[in-house]
Amino acid sequence: MQLQKEIKIARFESVHQQAIVNVFYTYGWCSDKMKQTMTPYDITTQQFNVLRILRGQYPNPTTISELKSRMLDKMCDASRIVDRLVQKGLVVKDSNESDKRAVDIMISKKGLSLLDKIDNEVNISSLISSNLTENEAMELNLLLDKLRG
Repeated sequence: MQLQKEIKIARFESVHQQAIVNVFYTYGWCSDKMKQTMTPYDITTQQFNVLRILRGQYPNPTTISELKSRMLDKMCDASRIVDRLVQKGLVVKDSNESDKRAVDIMISKKGLSLLDKIDNEVNISSLISSNLTENEAMELNLLLDKLRG
């Protein structure tokens, strides 16, 4: 009933329709919370995602295609995100020695420092831990995994 009030709809045609609308609505809510969390660090949520992927690869470089395959938002322009991170000094790009068409991308020391700062100052789990118990979060994870089949 809460979703119906929030989006001002009298009723859904089915509980399955309500579930999919609820997933989209909740995605927007989570996205807004993450944007607010990243604003003080002058990065977008997509840039944060790329930096975390690159930190996981560090000290090995990765490519744009590898980044795209691992990013949460499959519709974003990974090349443009990387270029913005390069401009901020958070990422470095070098030519790939074995494939001249590819570009190696690696997080910089400044990028690693920024992620360390965020890790120390922000508890991303707290975005939902005040609303869900650990068991509820585990159940939600199972249901979302099941939904994607």
